[in-house]
Amino acid sequence: MPNFIPVLPEIFLLSMTCLILVADLYLGKDRKGIVYLLTQVTLVVTAIIVWAVKSTEKEVVMWGQFVNDPMSTLLNVFICLCAAIVFIYSKDYLEDREMNKGEYYVLGLFAILGMMVMVSAHTMLSVYMGLELLSLSMYAMVAFNRDNAASSEAAVKYFVLGAIASSMLLYGMSLIYGVTGSLNLAEIAQALTQPQELPTILSLGVVFIVVGIAFKLGAVPFHMWVPDVYQGAPTAVTLFIGSVPKIAAFALVMRLLVDGMSALATDWQPMLMLLVVASVAIGNVVAIAQTNIKRMLAYSTISHIGFLLLGVIAANEAGYSASMFYTIVYTLMTMGVFGLLLILSRKGFEAENINDLKGLNDRNPWYALLMLILMFSMAGVPPTVGFYAKFAVLQAVINEGFVWLAIVAVLFSVIGAFYYLRIIKMMYFDAPEDTSEISVKLDTHVVFSLNGLVILMLGLFPEKLIIWCQNSIGIG
Repeated sequence: MPNFIPVLPEIFLLSMTCLILVADLYLGKDRKGIVYLLTQVTLVVTAIIVWAVKSTEKEVVMWGQFVNDPMSTLLNVFICLCAAIVFIYSKDYLEDREMNKGEYYVLGLFAILGMMVMVSAHTMLSVYMGLELLSLSMYAMVAFNRDNAASSEAAVKYFVLGAIASSMLLYGMSLIYGVTGSLNLAEIAQALTQPQELPTILSLGVVFIVVGIAFKLGAVPFHMWVPDVYQGAPTAVTLFIGSVPKIAAFALVMRLLVDGMSALATDWQPMLMLLVVASVAIGNVVAIAQTNIKRMLAYSTISHIGFLLLGVIAANEAGYSASMFYTIVYTLMTMGVFGLLLILSRKGFEAENINDLKGLNDRNPWYALLMLILMFSMAGVPPTVGFYAKFAVLQAVINEGFVWLAIVAVLFSVIGAFYYLRIIKMMYFDAPEDTSEISVKLDTHVVFSLNGLVILMLGLFPEKLIIWCQNSIGIG
């Protein structure tokens, strides 16, 4: 019998998701708040179980399909807690638009289950299963507002391009399996370190896997779906897609490229370099021309994906921990920015244009200050944590001799600072176009305030999170 203890978080999450799905069928419209409460309890308890069953060493169970290690513990805890914050931000937005249906939370929980499976995957098969569970849930979430043509169009684009990405990833996995004879990541890594000459088809498999990963990450030139999905999806769904899955995307890179194919680093490093240069260049330059803030944040995401991959290019533990730190910080920043957009939106009005932030300081100085902190952090301005995140990944690639890559990233990051500073200028120096009172419930107000302050506090005291990331990779 396999040891089911390390898999308890996933078992509990799946059981509760099925329970919530059934309970939602029997609850009236006036009792949908119970589904929300059950969802939040599920996420908090899942995070507690993850922490309770954590292992200081790599523990492989379920016939080699599942691994419980410090990295999976850290990432799964953050996935659960960040998802809980996302649902707090989303609740009022969905209620105002009569979209507060159980399907949103059930799909979200299934997506989170897919993320946790990806994070703890130890074979290419379990990686792919987690990825598909996450992807299928997100396709449905994008089309959640069925009466909106833009949402339906975005969902179709996302589905078609996602299917192409999945097929490429699956084909790459099949080529790796054909050469190594195994889907187990540890066995693949062992086979690739043997002294015999590796066949050329193996490099082709790496190419397809990197292309599939780039599609899922939204890196240039495989970024076509990102702006359309960000703009077309309901803002609550865009918040979910733009934040928590990035943690799982980092795990996807780590499991496939690092755990399974670190011996082929000389093959995938040049490809990642091209993705980084293209992403930070196109993402930052095109974002300047955007007037829709969700579309601007989509191109901002593309540029941040470039920075996320910088640490992986270093191909050492210091680089991997820097990328993990960057991923967590980026998720927190994105949640805060989209959280403000949800706060500013109300029934009959969507805060989607950059002009909607004009004069925010006159309407609510506290929210303007928090947004200023978030924008400075995204731009990489000290003393916010965004500066330390960028510094960490840049230091990792410089230490490996890729100075030119760091210079390119810094140059385009300076260019990208323009569109973040433009928002700050609008908030503080332009007259508001909308003078209505900002109405927000206490829980959302408290969470957004803490979100912004955490970004500042992590910037002043980043050591704890940095050390946690380093220990989870194996440096400490």
